[in-house]
Amino acid sequence: MANPRNSAAPQIELSVGKLSFGILALLVVWGVASSIYTVPVDSVAIVTRFGKYIREADRGFNFKLPLGIEEATVVPVRRQMKMEFGFGTEGGTNRYQTSSWEEQKFEQNMVTGDLNAVLVQWVVQYSIRDALSYLFKVHEPEQTLRDASEAVMRSVIGDRTVDEVITVGKDEIEREAVGQLREIAESYDMGIAIDLVQLRFVDPPAEVQPSFNDVNKAQQERQQKINVAQRDYETAVPRMKGTAQKMVSEALGYQSKRVNEAEGDVAKFKALLTEYKRSPEITKRRIYLETLREVLPGMGRKVIIDESGTQALPLLQLGGETSGGK
Repeated sequence: MANPRNSAAPQIELSVGKLSFGILALLVVWGVASSIYTVPVDSVAIVTRFGKYIREADRGFNFKLPLGIEEATVVPVRRQMKMEFGFGTEGGTNRYQTSSWEEQKFEQNMVTGDLNAVLVQWVVQYSIRDALSYLFKVHEPEQTLRDASEAVMRSVIGDRTVDEVITVGKDEIEREAVGQLREIAESYDMGIAIDLVQLRFVDPPAEVQPSFNDVNKAQQERQQKINVAQRDYETAVPRMKGTAQKMVSEALGYQSKRVNEAEGDVAKFKALLTEYKRSPEITKRRIYLETLREVLPGMGRKVIIDESGTQALPLLQLGGETSGGK
């Protein structure tokens, strides 16, 4: 009769061999799977070996040492991302894009420089400029950026009056916030570039909203009247300038006419003087006759008396009726 212990030994050895082969095959599969990775088009991968930087891998299929010897961290350096403050958009892939509902209510409540409450919602658009700095220079750089963005916005809002924040100061607030955030990102060497800060919603709390609406309405009416006055000014001033220019032109024309007439009279007088010097008697006679020719047509009835005549009626009537009515 066979010994049962001797027959069980080969079976145990066979089971151990199968188990060892299975473990070895599993390790091979795991090693191959862990050595291949893919980098998306908008990203790069930072490869580290036991936590130390080794290289940077570009988009596509790449290889690394398996079994956790090398790790590849994908960083989206070619994607523009955003953070929302005071509100949240659903469906975002970036976990730092929005905060919880309780935090959103806290974020949007701010105090202006003249101690008025105001509700502010804004967006920060940014991109990762340097993957190495982003991963190794600052712990959780995006959370740091989110905290810095809120601090900067509260500081900028706190430097202005409520009227500036709600009405005319929005563009200046956005520019100043961008400048301060860029300085912080550069000083911390976060590897992040700030592209834009945009105010999405700025309003007073609901309790005082009607009063602010009245103020805004009054300001709009004031601006409308200013625009109407400016339009009338721009219409009237050119018209009056044109009238003044016309009067100046007419005066200059009259001046030129008078000067030309005077110069013509002077030239005529000089020519007459020259003739008079040559023939005084003839010139006087001619002047006398020319004067009579100009004067007599306007005299009406004319009578010529011949002082040397011996007639009974030494008269010659010209241009009038005779005593007989003929």
